This record gives sequence, C-alpha cells and structure tokens, in this order.
Amino acid sequence: MTGEADPSGRRVRIRMRERSIDEPHRAASPLELLFDLTFVVAVASITAQLAHGIAGGHGLDDLTPFLQVFFAIWWAWMNFTWFASSYDTDDVLYRLLTMVQMAGVLVLAAGVPAAFEESDYGAITIGYLIMRGGLVAQWLRAGLEDPAGRRTAFRYALGISIVQVGWIARHVLAETGVLPEASLLPVFIGLVACELAVPRWAERTRRTSWHPHHIAERYGLFTIILLGESVLAASTGVQAASAAGAGVSRSLVTVALGGLVLLFALWWLYFLEPAGEGLARRRHRSFVWGYGHYGIFAALAAVGAGLEVAVEHTGHHLDVSEIIVGYAVAIPVSVFLVLLWGVHAPIVRRPVIPPVLMLSAATAVVLLPLAAGLVGLAGVIVTIAGTCSALVVTTILTRRTGRTARLADLEV
Repeated sequence: MTGEADPSGRRVRIRMRERSIDEPHRAASPLELLFDLTFVVAVASITAQLAHGIAGGHGLDDLTPFLQVFFAIWWAWMNFTWFASSYDTDDVLYRLLTMVQMAGVLVLAAGVPAAFEESDYGAITIGYLIMRGGLVAQWLRAGLEDPAGRRTAFRYALGISIVQVGWIARHVLAETGVLPEASLLPVFIGLVACELAVPRWAERTRRTSWHPHHIAERYGLFTIILLGESVLAASTGVQAASAAGAGVSRSLVTVALGGLVLLFALWWLYFLEPAGEGLARRRHRSFVWGYGHYGIFAALAAVGAGLEVAVEHTGHHLDVSEIIVGYAVAIPVSVFLVLLWGVHAPIVRRPVIPPVLMLSAATAVVLLPLAAGLVGLAGVIVTIAGTCSALVVTTILTRRTGRTARLADLEV
C-alpha cells in the first residue's frame, strides 16, 4: 500500500485491491454504519407517506410510488454494500466518494413527498443520479488500480452509467409530455430489469470478492433499521391518537404492545437463518438471496406503515375499515414470511424454520383480518403477533428436539 499516514494512523491514500473472501473478523465499518443512517431518513419518509395513504383510504394508489421509490433506496444501498465488501479501503478518497452517495440519499429523501402527492420524481431522480455517480467513480477507481478485477469493474461502471442515462431520459421525456403517463410504469419496470442485469453481466467474466459473513451482517443491520422504523411509525400513531384527544385506551395499549411483540418476532425469525454460512457455501446463488431481499425489506417498511395506521385507528376513528387496516399489517407480514423462506432456500441445505410451518403461518396471518368484525382490530393485531411468536417458539423447540435426538444417536 502506498500513501502518507494521517494523524490517526490511517493512510490518506491506499491502492485499491480486492479484499479476501475469507478475511477473518470482517465486520461493518463505522463508515458503513454512518452510510446506513442516511437511509433512515429516506425509509422514514416513504413509510410515513404510505401510512398517510392507508389512513386516507387510498393505500393501493400509494403502493406503486412506494415500491418505486423503495427500489431506488434499496438498490443504491445494495450496490454500495456489495462494492464495499470487495473494495473497501477506508482511505480519504473512498470516504469522500461514499459521502457523496450519502448526500444523494438525503436529496432523494427530500423528494419523497412530492413523488407521492404530485407524482413529481425530479428530486428523486437527482438524488439517485448523485448516488449512482459516486458509485461509478468508485468502480472506475477500482478498475484503474486493481488489474485483476479491471474488466469487471469497468463493466460495472459502464452498465450503471448507461442505465442512469435511461433514468434521466425517462424523467425528461415524462416532464416534457413526450412519454405518455400510461407508459411510465412499463418503462420503469424495463429500467429496473436493466439495473438487475448489470451485476450479472459485469461479473460474467470474473466475480468480485465479496465477503459472505460481512454481507450477511450488512443485510441484518438494514433489517434492524427497518424494524426500528416500524417502532418509530407505531410511536407516531400513538402521538396522532393523543393529539386527537382520544386518550390512552385499553385497545390502544393492546395494539401498541401487539405491534411491539410482532416486531420482536419478525426480528427473531430473520436472524434464525444462518445466511453467512449459506452464502459462503453457495456463492453462485447469492443473486437470488440478495435480490430477494427487496421484497423482504419493502415488506418490513410496509409493516411499519400498517402499524402506524392501526395504532392511530384504535386511538380515534379513521375513515377506513378495520379489515383494510388489518390487511395493511397482515399482507406485508405474510410476504415477509414467504420471502424469508424463499431467499434462504437456495443457499441452505435445510432451512432452520420448517417450510411447512412458515407457509402455514403466512396463510393464517393473511386470513386473520377477516375476523376483524368479531375480535376488532386490536384482536387482529394481537393474533398476528401471536402467530409469528408461535412460529418462533415452535422453531426453537423443533431445533432443540432435533439436536437432542442427534446427541442420543451419537451416545448409542
């Protein structure tokens, strides 16, 4: 490594090289943690907008912008995460380019209200451009300084740049009226397909050296951020109910506690699966695992929006039925459960959570809101939380029984 040392002992300039895939004690860096914090703002903004839509009775109309904006957030986060796992030098230039991407996240977050309320994606397009520009610069640097991975790095830079031109063209053509409104969503889907194709095309010649346990940790940290947003959203619902003069009722406390138990259960379920070991053994299936997390992360963000509305609805009346609010929680929880099994199935030989139990729980959860007329919204939320908690307990007991049986066989 070359460069001059700064007062902290770190080097100002380090030649970029691929990091080892089996580097011991690899963990998220302080810069990566700071990077994640900027996404808290963006996720909180789209969660609040979706909750507002559900409470106003137009949640389905807001679902499309929610999924579109969340894709921009998730894709930018994911691309940086996998790049950092392979090429993090933590020198001055690397930090500055990472901070450029952070600034882009904040610009994007500022444009979320306009995207939902006015279908104005100008600020989001600019924020996304800043984020992608910072990443392209990182890939160009990797290509210039690392001969072994040069072709892959330049492919990434080229692919990202071409698709980014497509995003800018989409926005310009939409603003000038050249692109009809009916074609905006199909064009968006086409550009998403191109984005998803870039990593597979870039790594066709040579794969990057991402660290499996580091990647698993990074995804786990983002999961925790999303769960934290759900706690914030539920708290916002309590504040809204209090502001309406409803006071603290038994139903309000029940929904709030039920939502908290639900979040604990979802956290527990996610970290039951040993993703790091699975990714290390089956690196070739990492795309399925990584891409599948879009649905998992979006579902967790949507759970937060649903819980916010559920708490607010219990505190004071909203012009939306209890069944709809129940489904605003139940559907994303069911999606989370199904995808949690789906993304881990390709990388683990035997899922920790039995698939039959997982799919049965998902089916039960999605049916529970139909009972809102009998047990009320509070009963629905508590039952959903109880179902997920029962899945956690059953999985733990199943693992313990299986381990005991194996030990008994060994003793015999």
